[in-house]
Amino acid sequence: MGILNVTPDSFSGDGRPVEAAILRGRALIAAGADMLDIGGESTRPGMTPVTVAEEIARVVPVIQALAPLIPISIDTRNAATMAAGLSAGARVVNDVTALRHDPAALEVVAQSGCPVIIMHMPGTDPRHMQAQTAYTDVVAEVRDFLLTRAKTLRQAGICDICLDPGIGFGKTLPQNLALLRALPALVAQGLPVLLGASRKSFISGISPAPVEQRLPGSLAAALAGADAGVAWLRVHDVAETRQALAVWAAIHGAGETA
Repeated sequence: MGILNVTPDSFSGDGRPVEAAILRGRALIAAGADMLDIGGESTRPGMTPVTVAEEIARVVPVIQALAPLIPISIDTRNAATMAAGLSAGARVVNDVTALRHDPAALEVVAQSGCPVIIMHMPGTDPRHMQAQTAYTDVVAEVRDFLLTRAKTLRQAGICDICLDPGIGFGKTLPQNLALLRALPALVAQGLPVLLGASRKSFISGISPAPVEQRLPGSLAAALAGADAGVAWLRVHDVAETRQALAVWAAIHGAGETA
């Protein structure tokens, strides 16, 4: 899953205005992306929220341009943006708040019948998530949150659910590492799992590097996800991740599984 940020304030420095985002999306497709995840609001710590109207204005033209070429997920916590993205051609909803931020989100996703990616994050406001890292057992709490939330979604009529442990979202470095080590156990719960570790700050906590120099660490995390059996890798660097996965698959004598 290639990351496409239509924002001026992406943590990774790859946010783009609409026309540049369309060109970037085509480049990600050429590099081998299987899906694009398009978002119009940054979810980094301390982010500045945008209005729903601005978010829709950012993402809809990009989705309309790229949806004929590749499956698209709309990365948003706002129900109106979900609906607009799906109407523009997106096929999947990806919500960092697991459909908790907007009370209308459950109904939008249930009525559309689309798959949904639900992520663990303490609270529903990314601005404050890093102040909420007091877990007793981060692995158990993240797992239980995701499974409980998935049960709630099923009760609302949503059946196609993917779990995201939320690396970097309200977690310390040791907590992120614990979740990465526990990926096989999360995969074993029986629902598809998405891993989004690309360029995140935990990499710099292990080997200090600015965000634009975190590709090696991103690839290491991606291969850990492949070893664990995750269904999706959400990445900035599609071609490089494809190559790493191809070598990993050849070593293991199997086709790419992520």
